Amino acid sequence: MDCTETGALIRRLRTEKGFTQKEIADRMNISDKTVSKWERGLGCPDVSLLNELSEILGVNIDRLLSGKLVNNENNGGNMKKTEFYVCPTCGSFTLSSGKAEVSCCGRRLPPLEAKPCDEKHRLEIAEMEDEYFITIPHEMSKEHYIGAVSYLSDNRCFTVKLYPEQNPEFRFPQVRGGCFYFYCVKDGLYSMRNS
Repeated sequence: MDCTETGALIRRLRTEKGFTQKEIADRMNISDKTVSKWERGLGCPDVSLLNELSEILGVNIDRLLSGKLVNNENNGGNMKKTEFYVCPTCGSFTLSSGKAEVSCCGRRLPPLEAKPCDEKHRLEIAEMEDEYFITIPHEMSKEHYIGAVSYLSDNRCFTVKLYPEQNPEFRFPQVRGGCFYFYCVKDGLYSMRNS
């Protein structure tokens, strides 16, 4: 950890949030001189203070320690480049329209890689008026079910969360040229092009 870089990042984030050194210090029950020392690179926050400081400044602890924020490349707003994340502990399903650092239940989550659909993992899609009517011929038991389905086009994303023992039928608005993604809690993420 470089105290000078960490201090510069603390100062930058504090001013972006509109806080004074005293306001940060009061929220953390420390002196404003301590915050001033950090910002001047004359010392670094104690490990016991990092979690609270990261919450106040809205930054990950590892970024705070490195003193650097990394900007994502702009993907041009193309929703087809969305990445999917699932927490192995609680099953939370998260989408990001670009590269993201996603964590849940104390774990950093890697993006899932989609496999092509197969006979066991597929969607049945019927066009009804201006919607897709989707059914899933897949087991929906508590141990093995489809947990979420998303439909991505260039500029739109539709997602439905599914639960065990639920009848897996739903509708999405018709948008041509997209791709369906669906997550099986046992076997992972699958994709299916919309013809």
